Amino acid sequence: MQDGVIGALAARRGHFRLESGHHGALWLDLELLFLRPRLIEPFARELARRLSGYAIEMVCGPLVEGAFVAQIVAAELNVEFAYAERFVYPRREGLYPVEYRLPGALRAAARGKSVAVVNDVINAGSAVRGTFADLRACEARPVAVGALVVLGTWASAFAADQALPLESIASLPDEVWAPAACPLCAAGMPLEDIESSS
Repeated sequence: MQDGVIGALAARRGHFRLESGHHGALWLDLELLFLRPRLIEPFARELARRLSGYAIEMVCGPLVEGAFVAQIVAAELNVEFAYAERFVYPRREGLYPVEYRLPGALRAAARGKSVAVVNDVINAGSAVRGTFADLRACEARPVAVGALVVLGTWASAFAADQALPLESIASLPDEVWAPAACPLCAAGMPLEDIESSS
């Protein structure tokens, strides 16, 4: 199953600024992941099976692609579904210049519920981190993290720090760097303009 989900990813190598503010050498065009939804459904169903033992009452995914996976997982588990919207703060310095928040009506629905945070791919964890923080602010109880693919070590470190189980279909090694420690910057490799090339 790992090879199947990895084969569905459209990957590029280069020098990229990730949503978290980190730099990395791998970029995934995740918008293309759901071009053919039926191809992703078996992987989302398997993720639901792996999450089924955690007494989940709600599945919450960050918009956009993570919420698509979360909705399939919620339907498979026959539990409630929620999503977190992305808010960018362009003047915020440093890492994690974005936040994720549940819309008003969903905030009340999440209160007191045991929730799985589900994403498509976790790399530096900006979307999962933001969704988790807002679920806690809504007085929900995150009980697990799930993703189709986990890149690198951030997701496992975050899950361990929060004493949460982490379930995924596939994992790949990857490394991200704070801009000041980026070896690609040090080598003079220009950042690619993702907005114009994606």
